[in-house]
Amino acid sequence: MSLVINHNLMAMNATRNLQNSYGALATSTRRLSSGLRVGTAADDAAGLAIRELMRADIKSMNQGIRNANDGISMIQVTDGALQVIDEKLIRLKELAMQASTGTYSSDQRLMIDSEYQAMCSEITRIANATDFNGIHMLNGHLSGNSTTHNGNGIDSIGALKIHFGSGNDSAEDYYYVSMGTATASALGLGQLAGHKFAATDARYNTAADNAGKSISTQELAQQALNSINQAIISKDKIRASLGAIQNRLQNTITNLSIQAENMQASESRISDVDVAQEMTEFTRQQILSQSAVAMLAQANSLPKMAMQLIQG
Repeated sequence: MSLVINHNLMAMNATRNLQNSYGALATSTRRLSSGLRVGTAADDAAGLAIRELMRADIKSMNQGIRNANDGISMIQVTDGALQVIDEKLIRLKELAMQASTGTYSSDQRLMIDSEYQAMCSEITRIANATDFNGIHMLNGHLSGNSTTHNGNGIDSIGALKIHFGSGNDSAEDYYYVSMGTATASALGLGQLAGHKFAATDARYNTAADNAGKSISTQELAQQALNSINQAIISKDKIRASLGAIQNRLQNTITNLSIQAENMQASESRISDVDVAQEMTEFTRQQILSQSAVAMLAQANSLPKMAMQLIQG
């Protein structure tokens, strides 16, 4: 290479190498400080696209887990209310059994019937008052099935949809929860279940009209026993259905947790930096940068040798 003074080619070469090694050093510093191998699209364009899709799915799965847990909480609230209703139904049967025997007078049966009607009113109150986040579960608003669900309006009607999947293409992404009505009238109990009982009116003195509605006479009390049994069965069907849905939701949460964990591991392999490997690269580029700086200083001083020839 000729000794020239217009262009310092060795310094230019050292500068270029310094720029390359210093840029790589800056990239390693960014990766180590952020913990991300893929920080910009320039790092890995395809990896960035895959990572962002995975992140969206992971966030959706985690929200789906929360949705399913909210569904379980709602079912537990409903089941707790039905448990109280169960106690009231047992008390109703106890009162009907008491009024069925012939050792009580008509006045005493009316007193027993007064408590019977009060228990029926309390069952209706509990069913109408039980709600979760403002959604009433036992008053009939959530009865029906998937075909009756309609979410077009601000307030959905029909069966309750619990959405936990990341898509909306099939029933794999959601459950329909249907809850029957648990008011006393829906269970066929109490005077509000049909015609108001009138002991002096022969129109209402039939088993079909008055079974379960009153226990003010011995015959009506005996007829109420079967009606109360049917009410208990109806209530237990609601509880059994809710219990089955709760178990399904528990399994769904387990499955979603496993999926989210594995998806997070996959996203980490694409996105996160290998600290040991990147630290090795950082040290390498640091040494190269230091060497390039030293050689650039030497290259900048080499043209001075031309002055020795001129002065000599």
